[in-house]
Amino acid sequence: METANLLENEYYGGSRTFTWLADLSGLSIDLINFLICQVIALFLASLFRSVLHPSKVSSTVRHVVALVLGLCFGYFCFGPQAIHIAGLPTVCYVVIRTQNPQVVQRYVMLVAMTYLLTIHLMRQIYDNGSDCLDITGPLMIITQKVTSLAYSIHDGFVRSTKELTKAQQYHAVRKMPSTLEYYSFVLNFHGLLAGPAIFYKDYIEFIEGSNLLKSPAMNVDNIKSPVIVEPSPVKAVIKKVVGSLICAFIFIKFSKLYPIKNLKDEDFIANSSSWYCLWYTMMSTTFTRFKYYHAWLLADAICNNSGLGFTGYDKDGNANWDLISNINVLGFEFATNMRDAINNWNCGTNRWLRTVVYERVPKKYGTVLTFALSAVWHGFYPGYYLTFATGALMVTSARAARRMFRYRFQRTQFTRMCYDILTCLTTRIVMGYTTFPFVMLELMASIRLYLNFYLCLHIVALITICILPKFIKDEKRSNVIAIPAQEMLKTDCADAVSASNGSNVKKLSTNEQNSVKSILAVNSVNYLNTDLNNDFIENNYETLKQPQQLHEREQKPTKLTSELNNIASDARDAVSVKHDACEMDQLSSKLKEKIEAETKNIEEFIDKTVTETVSGIVGFKNDLMRDCEFSHALRKRNTTALTNTVSEVVTNATCIKPQSDENAPFLKKEIEVINAVVQQANVLPAVLSNGHAK
Repeated sequence: METANLLENEYYGGSRTFTWLADLSGLSIDLINFLICQVIALFLASLFRSVLHPSKVSSTVRHVVALVLGLCFGYFCFGPQAIHIAGLPTVCYVVIRTQNPQVVQRYVMLVAMTYLLTIHLMRQIYDNGSDCLDITGPLMIITQKVTSLAYSIHDGFVRSTKELTKAQQYHAVRKMPSTLEYYSFVLNFHGLLAGPAIFYKDYIEFIEGSNLLKSPAMNVDNIKSPVIVEPSPVKAVIKKVVGSLICAFIFIKFSKLYPIKNLKDEDFIANSSSWYCLWYTMMSTTFTRFKYYHAWLLADAICNNSGLGFTGYDKDGNANWDLISNINVLGFEFATNMRDAINNWNCGTNRWLRTVVYERVPKKYGTVLTFALSAVWHGFYPGYYLTFATGALMVTSARAARRMFRYRFQRTQFTRMCYDILTCLTTRIVMGYTTFPFVMLELMASIRLYLNFYLCLHIVALITICILPKFIKDEKRSNVIAIPAQEMLKTDCADAVSASNGSNVKKLSTNEQNSVKSILAVNSVNYLNTDLNNDFIENNYETLKQPQQLHEREQKPTKLTSELNNIASDARDAVSVKHDACEMDQLSSKLKEKIEAETKNIEEFIDKTVTETVSGIVGFKNDLMRDCEFSHALRKRNTTALTNTVSEVVTNATCIKPQSDENAPFLKKEIEVINAVVQQANVLPAVLSNGHAK
């Protein structure tokens, strides 16, 4: 994009203060404004985490600062159009405050989508097909936030716990948000420009600081009692910023080699073979994705740098900062099926779609309705609808193909590896074939290119769904059954034998055991644990060795045979090798491990640098502990007198003199955690509120 072309775009309403920088860099003024705001937000996020830590200031101050900065960034980037980023949430807030919680989610969805689609239509009329940043991007994120909040309010106020999924139970809102909390949640500077979308409960816990109290207690030198330490996001932020810069470089360097505009050129299509057009489509869409990687990784780094996104520690003790991560680059690029690819792309939108659509509609309509809402949410360009319609077809066919073929390749590691390589390459081709209309936007150009491909993958998908299942048995109908859940098999089979003929305990010879095992193998049951199976065989040998049961199975099926087959059939889904477990040996995991190994030296350097500059791990907060012997009381008490301990902790907690009444939510959360630990632990930990890296 050249600056001269953008200066001619009279519809961009953002600031033009840095036009000189756009001329100097060769980038567009809208992109320059976006990058300036995101870089400033990255540094402000660090101050937000340290200077405006919840133990130092009230939640009201944090709400106000996040809101004001968000409004400033919005006006700088979009000018007068920024009125819409206040208009949409205002209309939705009126609906939330006035409508019954039983139907509030429907009205908010209707109002928010109507407002968003109106802006989409206006943009398509006055600026059709432009790459220029406009207000529709932030409005799409705001729509996700207000609708997810409405559904959380509905879940918290109307539905019982038994009716909710685990995710819905976690995100349910049982207290109506105040005006300040609502606008801060919707317009905070962390995620206004590029997301990611976040649920209301996670944001409020972040503002009040209670998300920090989810960390497990650990021992610290010179402190007798375990303490809760706030992890530093420095390493995660550096990794994501570096990854963002790499993605930006790849996009700028290689997207020019495969410009998407050539796919709209009739001469280019006519003079190129179908195979070359397919290759060109794959490369063009791949390099186009890197601009999204850049924006999402940088936005995630901003949130992490402010303290938002911590989810706990992994098995090695490393802090995870992926609560609101929007993209898993390696997981998407090396996915071995459409499901994994979709789950690793635009994760915030996936979480939103799952919350408001997929989990709330009949399962057979879930995929179609989810893709339909996603298409409408993006706007009215025909390319969106072609992509999502094709995507729904491809996902459905991929599931059918997976059931028919995958289990046949799971016998050895070599066959699994071959299957992974084949499906990874297939997924790359399918993603390019499916997503190019999303980038081209135009209807006729997309259809012309599909016809150049002879609709080959559409035809293959329809054959896979409608014809192949009639001739190829899928995993559920196959007679090849592997049951690794020995305990369940032992219990159920023993019950079946006992019910029919009783059980006789007898010590068997090796030949007798092998004979019975071979007969059981005929009955489509694979025994994987020798000791366990020997016990089962010995206990039921007299029943199993009967000739009419062992050799005349086809003519005279016995109750044991029937029970074994029923058990194996019913238990298939529960005991088959899980997808995630098999993925450990797959190509994508191996590539991830190698890439992570290459970055290990960088991480060690970061850890060393941070360690040398940090003066201490944590410090007790004077503003939290002053004017009473709170910390000493916590360390000396134990659970020998639980009732006295709880009362003393509460009494001491009342001695705390917060800086203002607004600190009450944060202090209340800490006291609740302390009381909970008293009931569960032998040693009461001291809670450190300001343990972030200096």
